[in-house]
Amino acid sequence: MRRFSVPGRLIAAIIFAGLLSACQTLGQAGLIQSTVTAQLTPEAANSIASDMVGRLAEQAGPGTTTIRFAPDGSLFGQALQASLQGWGYAVITDQTTDNANILALAYTVDEFEGAVLVRLSTLRFDLTRMYKPGADGAAPVSPLSIRQHGSAGTA
Repeated sequence: MRRFSVPGRLIAAIIFAGLLSACQTLGQAGLIQSTVTAQLTPEAANSIASDMVGRLAEQAGPGTTTIRFAPDGSLFGQALQASLQGWGYAVITDQTTDNANILALAYTVDEFEGAVLVRLSTLRFDLTRMYKPGADGAAPVSPLSIRQHGSAGTA
């Protein structure tokens, strides 16, 4: 049986580590597709959208930013668009652009353990929170989770 030399082992380990790290970095660039799998009442969709847009404003700045997203036709997508516009954001839903001043936004709304898990995603950060739907809307049942993307202090 042939034995590998120390330099040969080192080179093989570097190649293996490089291939393994490539698995971690390959993937689709950009945002997720907006989806809603949870059944929401109009009141719950409006209260969740209003709360999440308020949290978005804390991260993205007040309504001076143009937001681009592709609504999925759900009650939540409609409520989110209305809430964004109510906060003073210009909303683009039917155009793609590379303008650096436009904040691309996607969302997911899923049922999870008897509650609704909501995530707003941008290329800079994700906002996630759980809500408990009720007769007159929805109430937050978890703290807001903020996940920053990229290096601190950069977009």
